[in-house]
Amino acid sequence: MTVAGNPNAEAETLNAKLAGLDLAERLSLVAGLGGRVVFTTSLGIEDQVITAEIGNHRLPIDVVTLQTGRLFPETLSLIDETEKQYDIHISRYEPEQADIDAYAAKYGLNGFYESVEARHACCGVRKLKPLARALAGATIWITGLRRGQSANRADTPFAEYDAERHLMKVNPLADWDLDIIKAYVADNSVPVNPLHARGYPSIGCEPCTRAIKPGEPERAGRWWWEQDEKRECGLHVAEEATAISAQQ
Repeated sequence: MTVAGNPNAEAETLNAKLAGLDLAERLSLVAGLGGRVVFTTSLGIEDQVITAEIGNHRLPIDVVTLQTGRLFPETLSLIDETEKQYDIHISRYEPEQADIDAYAAKYGLNGFYESVEARHACCGVRKLKPLARALAGATIWITGLRRGQSANRADTPFAEYDAERHLMKVNPLADWDLDIIKAYVADNSVPVNPLHARGYPSIGCEPCTRAIKPGEPERAGRWWWEQDEKRECGLHVAEEATAISAQQ
């Protein structure tokens, strides 16, 4: 697939096509568009559903994860378990030690608790820079974004053009709710992070993730000390984090 013509129009066309398909059909269609197709997984429950479909159907999609250096032990164990169950390789992309050292010298190793700027900078070093390497040469980026994850993601399309990264971004689970995902996991014996059962619907780096309280949105446990309800790390929202990461 190329995005040399009118990429936004191409995204609208692809979005309409994907809307009428089931998950397996969506992934198969995207995998057949040509070029390097990359799925970035955080090993969350929705991402595990996508990985299961990729593995079960032997789709030519590169599965990668951002091994930030601050992940929960349960997440790290799940990477190995998932590889074995689906006979796939999940490529790990880690931050550069020089970037971590520079961050620690400026903010302190856990300086992300002190300011939004410092937290964005940490996400830039540990997530955005590795993501750039993971997506190098890709024409299509598949994610596990869903409309039900937060108000900030309520309008997530099935396909959109990522002008910053110059590729097509596909969100094949955009219209799936958590109940459908849990049913798929149960019916297909998909391995999931045990932290989900302990009140962690959204799981990121260990220092930045807590269990949620009854009635809270799915992503309320991410960067919980910040007051902005639309808080993100910058992977899926062009925000200040992107600019900060570019300066590191």
